[in-house]
Amino acid sequence: MQQHSFASSVRSTRRWLGALAGASLMLAASHALASGTEQLKAFVAKVHSAKGEFTQQIVKAPPKGASATDAVPAATDNSSGTFVFSRPGKFIWAYQKPYQQVLQADGAKLYVYDKDLNQVTERPLSGALGASPAAILFGSNDLDKNYTLHDAGVKGGIDWLELQPKSQDTQFQRIGIGFRNGALAAMELHDVFGNVTLLTFTNIQTNPPLKADQFKFVVPKGADVITG
Repeated sequence: MQQHSFASSVRSTRRWLGALAGASLMLAASHALASGTEQLKAFVAKVHSAKGEFTQQIVKAPPKGASATDAVPAATDNSSGTFVFSRPGKFIWAYQKPYQQVLQADGAKLYVYDKDLNQVTERPLSGALGASPAAILFGSNDLDKNYTLHDAGVKGGIDWLELQPKSQDTQFQRIGIGFRNGALAAMELHDVFGNVTLLTFTNIQTNPPLKADQFKFVVPKGADVITG
């Protein structure tokens, strides 16, 4: 039973790190700029911390052998919650619906708390972020070192750019980031299996005042702790 719970927690962590992350990049640049790439660089330079809300959808790739007449895959695994972060390496990414799970980092370690299991998985943060999409938001944001950036045009009033990882050791083929009127609006994470994670961001506050112990993780009473 413990092995099953641990595997479940690790899968959730990997999914988030890829979904994120983030999660994700969500936040506002201070003013609208000419292109998605310029707006992202302004965000990286000026937004050191932020908090807000997110929604997440995962669109599964069609199964192998599916015909062209098969229905377009629908978004599944819909979830939503809140986030707060302070770069580099401190964040709280809290899923609230349809289940409660918290991913929290204090700059050195990542903690994943599953409320239903009353279980905490602990692992080093350095190995969790790397050059993943989460590092764009929570890490040092050395974008040119880890990604090739180019503008991807305007769709639905959103200025998009695309990032392609330079490393071959990644589960993502490309990452789309969208800004609307200077504010970060959405992300699209395309993994190597053909799945797409869609993130949208709302009610963002940039560089808000944060408590000194904002990111200190306290193990919930009675929770099992597993070191990953």
